[in-house]
Amino acid sequence: MLSPHEFATLMLVRHSPDQIDMNRTELGTLLERRLVSFESRSGDDLRLSLTRAGRMLLEAVGRLDAAWPRASEVAALDRFAAGL
Repeated sequence: MLSPHEFATLMLVRHSPDQIDMNRTELGTLLERRLVSFESRSGDDLRLSLTRAGRMLLEAVGRLDAAWPRASEVAALDRFAAGL
C-alpha cells in the first residue's frame, strides 16, 4: 500500500516530472516498487518517468472516481433504504 505522499509524488511524476525535487523520500519507495524510473535525456541529465506499472496504477485509481456514487445518489439510496 502506498502512502498519500507516495501517491501524490506519483501524480507529480506523471504531470510535472521536471519540477520534482529529486531528494523526496517518497521516490525511494516508488523506485523500489518500480512505479517510476529514471530516463536519460541529453548528456547526463536524468528525468523521472512513470513505468508501465505506475501508469496502470494511476489509471486504476482514476477509474475509481467514476465508480463512486454522487452525493445525490447516496441520498436517494438512503431514502429508499429508510422506506424498507
